[in-house]
Amino acid sequence: MRYAFIDAEKATETNPGGHSVALMCRVLGVSRSGYYAYLAARPAIEERARQEDELVAEIRHIHNVSRRAYGVPRITAALRRIGHQVNHKRVERMMREHDIRGITRRRRRGLTRPDRKAAPSPDLVGRDFTATEPGTKLVSDITYLPTLAGWWYLATVIDLATREVVGYAMADHHRAGLVVDALRMAASRGELKEGCIAHSDRGSEYTSREYRTLIRELGLRQSMGRTGSCYDNAAAESFFGLLKAEIGTTIWASREAARADVFRFIEVEYNRTRLRKHPVYGYVTPFETRALTTQDLAPAA
Repeated sequence: MRYAFIDAEKATETNPGGHSVALMCRVLGVSRSGYYAYLAARPAIEERARQEDELVAEIRHIHNVSRRAYGVPRITAALRRIGHQVNHKRVERMMREHDIRGITRRRRRGLTRPDRKAAPSPDLVGRDFTATEPGTKLVSDITYLPTLAGWWYLATVIDLATREVVGYAMADHHRAGLVVDALRMAASRGELKEGCIAHSDRGSEYTSREYRTLIRELGLRQSMGRTGSCYDNAAAESFFGLLKAEIGTTIWASREAARADVFRFIEVEYNRTRLRKHPVYGYVTPFETRALTTQDLAPAA
């Protein structure tokens, strides 16, 4: 601060009423060599400040595009993807200094209710929500979205190898037809393998005759978690928490508005642009994970 004061108050052609550098250094108790070292270092300091301002602008942009959901790890990954050589500690400091924060998700209350008369399928997942090959292990669930026109229901099917939403359906009810439609979409676009596991909770929709008939037609193996245990289907439930937190709407004006928001989130944002840390590929999107995994699993020519 003293060196900056000296620089502002020194005598120059534009400031003939200023004081000599030697006099101000003596009065302020600093050395002239220190002042001139400050002048020499100032261009580099100003350049670093300019670069930091640009980086903060990039961080704000990434944060806004993610619906203010990304925290330090994903913003760091996104910066590296566009060429910035930056570590997470620097990003953490800058986000803290500029009050840029990711979203903290709250736990979701379950929707599906078990059919006490229906026999459950065995749990073939055992809370192992990983898979090495796409089309071999799926998780499914249903959630509700409040609108001014009434409840709007969403059923999803997620491929655990890629975390891609490969199937989904929306309706003003959560009867068996909703989960059947979601699984049909997954079968049409998810390249499901023979014997693929289709995991869900024990809700009556998943123990219905319609759903189990489709499971058999597709050559899948049905799997179910225990009644009342959210952890047995945690991967599917986590996605709904993410969707609601990142969309941010608490109640939609209409079912059409809810449908449009969900479609955009799944097809445009989540599957194609949202970064997730993969144990092998680092921070990649679900679509990129599918492409990379398929490439690695392809037989050599």
